Amino acid sequence: MAGHSKWANIKHRKGAQDKKRAKQFTRAIKEITVAVKEGGGPDPEANPGLRNAIQNAKGVNMPKDTIERAIKKASGADADNYETVTFEGYGPNGIAIFVECTTDNTNRTVASVRSIFSKNGGSLGTNGSLEFLFDKKGVFVIEKEKIEMDLEEFELELIEGGASKFEKEDDYLTVYTDFTDFGSMSSKLEELNIEPKNSEVQRIPLNTLELPVEDAIKILNLVEKFEDDDDVQNVYHNLEITDELIEEMEKEQA
Repeated sequence: MAGHSKWANIKHRKGAQDKKRAKQFTRAIKEITVAVKEGGGPDPEANPGLRNAIQNAKGVNMPKDTIERAIKKASGADADNYETVTFEGYGPNGIAIFVECTTDNTNRTVASVRSIFSKNGGSLGTNGSLEFLFDKKGVFVIEKEKIEMDLEEFELELIEGGASKFEKEDDYLTVYTDFTDFGSMSSKLEELNIEPKNSEVQRIPLNTLELPVEDAIKILNLVEKFEDDDDVQNVYHNLEITDELIEEMEKEQA
């Protein structure tokens, strides 16, 4: 899990500096739209899902006026009609891949996801076939510089809010909770005046598979192809992310 967290944080830092920012904005706007339409309206005080979506939009440096426009559009009659769909399949070497999408055209999304799997040595499976390999967890990424109290004291406060695991990586503290404690952790962070860089429910692999670096790079490149699709919100997999693999990927992306 630590490797997954470290690689995600590296991608966060790089993503804010390159062409992926536009895609991050697109995904953030979709998250806001779904939160407004399904979560109880445009008032973040009364809509926890929208509060979370706004935090995530800020986490990718989306301007305040863009966020406000997205909320306004989502609450209007001409709002986009998005639905959330998931896909499960296997990549090369038996690596399980779970793809979450938000789309206004399911047929387009199905065709795109199937094509990415098939063109890269993978295969699309049936829904529910990989559920047993992943556990839903609340994941909160917090910038250490925003923590004003002693880190140990801060962690004790978060344990009261449901924190079950902590990972420290460079400038970030990643906090994990059980799926059912996501709301209480969000409330605890608000109480402590901490706005996370990112907070979401993720599918964490129960077990990971380590591959030779060359094969593992192919898996991460496949994951990146999914992430480059505008309909894709999140991609989860059970590849073991080793330090050696991270070093090689950073060289490729330098």
